[in-house]
Amino acid sequence: MSFRTTFSIVVIAVFGPANWGGAADKIRFATEVQPLFAQRCLECHGPDKQKGGLRLDRLDSLLKEQKSGASAVVPGDLDKSEIIRRITSEDPDEVMPPKGGALSADEIGKLKDWVASGAAFERHWAYLPLVGGALPVVKDKQWGRNPIDRFVLARLEKEDIKPSPRAAPHILIKRLYYDLIGLPPSPAEVDAFVSDESSGAYAALVKRLLASEHFGERWGRHWLDKARYADSDGYEKDNPRPNAWHYRSWVLKAVNADMPMDQFAIEQIAGDLLPEASPRQRLATAFHRQTLTNTEGGADQEEFRNAALFDRTETIGTIWLGLTLSCARCHTHKYDAIPQSDYYRLFAFFNNADETNYDLPILGPPFEKYKEQKVAIEAELKLAGEAIEEAKAKHVDAFETWQARLRERFAQENAPAFHDLAEMEVTSDIEGVGFEVEESGVVQVSGANPDGMMTFEIMGKVGAIDEPVTGIRLDALTDKRLPANGPGRAPNGNFVLNEVELVRGNTRLAFGGAKATHSQANFDVSKLIDGSRDKTSGWAVAPQLGKPHHAILNLKEPLEVEDGTSLTVRLVRNYDGEHTVGRFRIRLMTGEDVEAVAPEPIRDLLALRPEERDDKQKEALLDHFLRNVHEETKALFAKRDEARKKMPKSPSARVRVVAERASPRTTKVLDRGEFLKPTGVEVKPGGLAVLPPIEGREEGKLDRLDFANWLVSQDNPLPPRVLANHLWDKLFGEGLVRTMNDFGVRGERPVHPELLDWLAADYRRQGWSRKKMIETIVTSATYQQA
Repeated sequence: MSFRTTFSIVVIAVFGPANWGGAADKIRFATEVQPLFAQRCLECHGPDKQKGGLRLDRLDSLLKEQKSGASAVVPGDLDKSEIIRRITSEDPDEVMPPKGGALSADEIGKLKDWVASGAAFERHWAYLPLVGGALPVVKDKQWGRNPIDRFVLARLEKEDIKPSPRAAPHILIKRLYYDLIGLPPSPAEVDAFVSDESSGAYAALVKRLLASEHFGERWGRHWLDKARYADSDGYEKDNPRPNAWHYRSWVLKAVNADMPMDQFAIEQIAGDLLPEASPRQRLATAFHRQTLTNTEGGADQEEFRNAALFDRTETIGTIWLGLTLSCARCHTHKYDAIPQSDYYRLFAFFNNADETNYDLPILGPPFEKYKEQKVAIEAELKLAGEAIEEAKAKHVDAFETWQARLRERFAQENAPAFHDLAEMEVTSDIEGVGFEVEESGVVQVSGANPDGMMTFEIMGKVGAIDEPVTGIRLDALTDKRLPANGPGRAPNGNFVLNEVELVRGNTRLAFGGAKATHSQANFDVSKLIDGSRDKTSGWAVAPQLGKPHHAILNLKEPLEVEDGTSLTVRLVRNYDGEHTVGRFRIRLMTGEDVEAVAPEPIRDLLALRPEERDDKQKEALLDHFLRNVHEETKALFAKRDEARKKMPKSPSARVRVVAERASPRTTKVLDRGEFLKPTGVEVKPGGLAVLPPIEGREEGKLDRLDFANWLVSQDNPLPPRVLANHLWDKLFGEGLVRTMNDFGVRGERPVHPELLDWLAADYRRQGWSRKKMIETIVTSATYQQA
């Protein structure tokens, strides 16, 4: 038989049942009568039902004169107390309770003694204020090692039972290892402990195990079980949660660091609402996201959102308050004094939080590398920014000249016109490529179509044009002879042109802008004139295939020409997969395509007189000139833009958390807990009437942080009792309250209420330290018994 089983039997035999303070021969309502009412009577005479108008959980109802003229209880008078007459009646139509069998003689005796002694009415023991109390007096002054032993020994002496002897060293070390870190000691560790006869050996072992990283793994798991931790969503899909482990890691680290239990609660319930919440505090709210998640097609998301809120409300009620709140979801609790409206007041706290994702920064080597890269890029950006600022001052005259020239060009309102080249010839640097030049100037390409670099040269002469050439127009045309109708020769009808050049004599003319009817993602038409022949720098038109497209390339400066001037246009393709243009047309442009020269917002600014522009408009105009027009500064902006692209992203993991809504939802009591059946009863966030009220940080407003603060406040007696009982359960195999999750009237009473209260009060006194509380328990003589 294990130590835990043995000790549990001893606890039950020696401790229970127990009175909550006072003399042993005095029947107390909270510990003797109320549990009896809860087990046998409240189903018909409680908060939910009041047959005959009688409630046995309220003193005013117990003392009230009923319709029959009798009162259920007349303090000190058994003959006039209707409850005594009914429980002792032999008439089957009158005896109470009517089902489940008559009360036992012992139960009847308790009720008689209670009424006879004055029927003192007390609140349920778990709701009473927490008082540490004085340590009991014991005869044996030698046995105890700390206050826990005083409580245990006092009961043993009262029953005339002697404590068990201390367990053998090899038993104690195994007990500690399994309880504190969940792992067995090695044979060498057992031998070393057994042979160490020093008085401090045991205490030193306890401290070493509490400091072990395995302590967090062992005790973190206890908490994760309560927090319903899961690595997958549940329901039919049960999708994995790849980053769920970050919350698990947070719990283990918090436990190893001995984060105070009040802070442990606050960060999980409302870490996102803390002032300047850290990433780890935001991560802690993943506690709320351990609910089931339904990702099935057609699922009603509002239904499952409410299901998650029910789970959050009831989980918090269980693990911190030790109450079965789920009963009150559908109706007023049948046994505990928890009306349905109280349930939805708690529910409202979580109804005002939205499920969201958070990019959690990842610390360690990846973060250090990120910081190094970030510093380097920031230095590069700083230098580029300084160079740009210098350029702004340096190129003021060029900026003014550019403005004047564009205002003049736009004032002419010279619409663009397009002109064919005369005496046109087309050649390629690739042998076997064929060209058919039609009368309209359209060129059909055929023959060889290899991968890699390929150049087409279109040579011709300027016809009778009276105006300067301002650009060229390139049409990419469709044809039934092309794959998928073209306009390219690739199997899907696409093409890639990497560069277009216009040459007069030996001079390559500069383009200043480009636009197209359509550009493929990452293959913008502007790349035709960027000076690069790289495979990734070109113009393409997917997915708009099987359609004609055109591009207009504006010269930076108008080109004066005469009739017969020779010009050459080069189309450069450097791409794999036969992406050659299959049918095209080249024409010269005269006049102004103002949209290509400058976008509409810039044209609007140029239309204003300089004195009419505000500072923001002046800056926008200058920025456009330096970024897109002036060659020297274009390179500076390009360099800065390239540096920005290289800026690393902070290493992060996307985790599931919650965040407070900007505008609270309206919360209404739901009929039978059905999300589609809200009643007309609207409730605001609030607490349970049986416990002290919640005080908010702001008057008239309560949120999850207020709730969390209240939960672990000095006024709330339940959490320290519940949490201390949890520790006792994990170390002894059974809690002082055996119904771990039910401290309500239907739950079992503490087998040693004074000890439970002392533990709960000491938990607080020691700053909510889990490790100190565990150390206190395991260093007691009670724990070390054989």
